[in-house]
Amino acid sequence: MADKNVTVYSTQTCPYCKMVKEFLKENGVAFKEVDVAADPKEAEALVARTGQMGVPQIDIDGDVVVGFDKDKLKKKLGL
Repeated sequence: MADKNVTVYSTQTCPYCKMVKEFLKENGVAFKEVDVAADPKEAEALVARTGQMGVPQIDIDGDVVVGFDKDKLKKKLGL
């Protein structure tokens, strides 16, 4: 599998965010985590980019998946 640039936008209290991060770890996918609750500027930028306020949002090489959609993540990550 080619390495993909993966960023997970999440908050500490979001259960689906935890599930996404566990899923990525279990599948050996390296990712950067951005806590949008702790970084309001990053949260604003995310909403401006995607039009979505909810988390998790997973950016895979510039393609954003909103929410923990395991099938969509597998497809985009080539798992």
